[in-house]
Amino acid sequence: MPRLTARTKTDASADARPLLEAVSKKFGSVPNLLATMANSATTLEAYLAFSSALAKSSLSDKLREQVALAVAELNRCGYCLAAHTTLGRMAGLSDEEMADSRRGSSPDRTTDAALVFARKVVSERGFVSDDDLKAVRAAGFDDAGVADLVATVAFNTFTNYFDHVAQTEVDFPEAEGLSAKPACSCG
Repeated sequence: MPRLTARTKTDASADARPLLEAVSKKFGSVPNLLATMANSATTLEAYLAFSSALAKSSLSDKLREQVALAVAELNRCGYCLAAHTTLGRMAGLSDEEMADSRRGSSPDRTTDAALVFARKVVSERGFVSDDDLKAVRAAGFDDAGVADLVATVAFNTFTNYFDHVAQTEVDFPEAEGLSAKPACSCG
């Protein structure tokens, strides 16, 4: 059961209403996570600005969704797994690519390095090693790419944690559980 109220355009604060209108206009509806963030116009505005900025990053839509899935899996965020499974399909990810992303692996060397690095950022709370940086750089990520990976991890961790606190009602098709297939040791 949700612990924070999902706001609508009629019961949101005057500052949050135009933000909800913009979300509704862009997506056709307001996802429950964003409606819940609308309890604070500041929080919703920060989310929207961060999301918009990341859309211009050096990471492709597809890779950003793969990182989102890896982070949501590690953080055990059912809402975000459901949302990013839907968004991942929209970005062109196959079911296998999404399952691999949740496991933190990919047969593609560059994607695998990004996912391994993203998982390290989460599991080590940002205290990655020199070897971790060396590995992601060897896969083609320059300083800007590393910065964009860290920002994408941070953005998704924010939404995961927000959902954990709010216990947002999932309004996307539920993500399937992962099979016991071991993670790829690609590299």
